[in-house]
Amino acid sequence: MKRRNFIKLSSLGATSSLLVPNLFAQKATNNPVKIAICGLGNYAQKWIAPAIEKSNYATLTAIITGSPHKIPEWQEKYQIKESNVYNYENLDQIINNPEIDCVYIATPTGNHAEYTIRSFQAGKHVICEKPMAPTVADCDQMIQAARKANKMLQIGYRLYWDPFNKRFMAAMKNQQYGDWSKMHGGFSYDHGRWAKEGDWRLTKAMNVGGAVYDLGVYVVQSAFYSTNIQPVSVIARSWTDRKEIFKEIPEHWEWELQWPDGKVSNHSSSYGKKENHIRLKTEKGKIGLKPAYSYRGLKGYTPDGNMEIHPVFQQKLQIDGQCLAIMGRASNITPGEMGRRDVKVLNAIMESAETNQKVEFKKFEF
Repeated sequence: MKRRNFIKLSSLGATSSLLVPNLFAQKATNNPVKIAICGLGNYAQKWIAPAIEKSNYATLTAIITGSPHKIPEWQEKYQIKESNVYNYENLDQIINNPEIDCVYIATPTGNHAEYTIRSFQAGKHVICEKPMAPTVADCDQMIQAARKANKMLQIGYRLYWDPFNKRFMAAMKNQQYGDWSKMHGGFSYDHGRWAKEGDWRLTKAMNVGGAVYDLGVYVVQSAFYSTNIQPVSVIARSWTDRKEIFKEIPEHWEWELQWPDGKVSNHSSSYGKKENHIRLKTEKGKIGLKPAYSYRGLKGYTPDGNMEIHPVFQQKLQIDGQCLAIMGRASNITPGEMGRRDVKVLNAIMESAETNQKVEFKKFEF
């Protein structure tokens, strides 16, 4: 479905309200947040729905899907009433359903803006998977829709609740081991080995830039929470080895971020190799995570030694934290403005690779 003309938000203009984090919450309550999942793909099935089921602050009450054959299994497993089953055509009818407080957008990136905006127009809060949207303009419309509806927009950045990443973030923010001099972040896997015809990850319409969007968003995020400052420019390149598979999107991406203090960091994402790390050299030694971005099995190290942390169900902690924010009992730590910032960098990486030119960043709003 193409992005619709009914999204008439451009008349609102880009106002200064975009510069302030969107923190709209319900009046503080102890009632669990009633969630509708929009998009019943692998991630929703294996991770989001089980996380909601285990959460003390959420309950799965509705589903929105374009795959009718999936409905009976979901209804049986999660006791979803027939009146709480929707498709992408009648999604707007959730406006009349008091059994939905929030919509979790778990569709491919190309659909995020439309379904997010329609959910806000229906008066619901939104948790939107990452990357937030294909373009910064899409992100602006999503943020403005949230403000117009007086509802909360949160991005599904689960690693903000992962204890390994939290330990890493705290050490870098506090410069526990001094300043950094070298950085490399990479997230890649060989998607080409099992890619099938019709795979949305192989299409520009749904996956925008391919690996740089699907995986590179994690790498961009880790660069931000490694430095706690904003880059001034980026230079990037992309290429494809298996052109018979990757017909619309590049297979490999590499980019270099330049920082205000003159430092340079190096990053990569690919659908043709294997890497999963963030590593830095600091004044007191090496710090990093490997694996850094996975759903489980993370490991970390610092100049003091290996991180000793018990494994957790990341998505469950994410759902807990984001529902507590909706309930008015916690802050929104992954607002739409954060997602917009990251999309701005992803767009610049793509522009640099396409033009073979360095792209400089103007002021970041988050």
